[in-house]
Amino acid sequence: MKEHTITTPLSDEAVAAMRAGDRVLLSGVIYTARDAAHRRMIERLDCGEHLPIPVAGQVIYYVGPTPTPPGRVIGSAGPTTSYRMDAYAPRLLELGIKATIGKGPRSAAMIDAMRKHRAVYLAAIGGAGALLAGCVRECEIVAYPDLGPEAVRRLVVQLFPAIVANDIYGGNIYVR
Repeated sequence: MKEHTITTPLSDEAVAAMRAGDRVLLSGVIYTARDAAHRRMIERLDCGEHLPIPVAGQVIYYVGPTPTPPGRVIGSAGPTTSYRMDAYAPRLLELGIKATIGKGPRSAAMIDAMRKHRAVYLAAIGGAGALLAGCVRECEIVAYPDLGPEAVRRLVVQLFPAIVANDIYGGNIYVR
């Protein structure tokens, strides 16, 4: 198993180098979105509209941070259960998203979409939201502010830790 220190946006080469079980330290811009935001993004696409975020080589983190305490960039920012996005996420992979971050296993359809569109799923440590928030250097809401914690945010992260849970070759840490 390897450790990868990667900066976003992700290249095809960086994604191809990752294998299930590898550790990742991610730096750069990532976007947040949970199920309500995913649903809206897909509705926009269905209406022929553009997405509120760039997609090529980007990373989406499934998180709904807690309110930001004074003097901090973001509140606790732990991952949410990823399978809730599986009805929507394959379409975003098709458009160029290269990685998603969350917790728990993905559906068979999502795993197939990752292989087809050459994207990875990164697992973050559940229950460690305060620790993960410490990796966030900047945070701004970029879409759907009415969704509160589920609004789409642009985060700048530094050395955000994750594990490659699913790679483009079918590797899966949840199946042994």
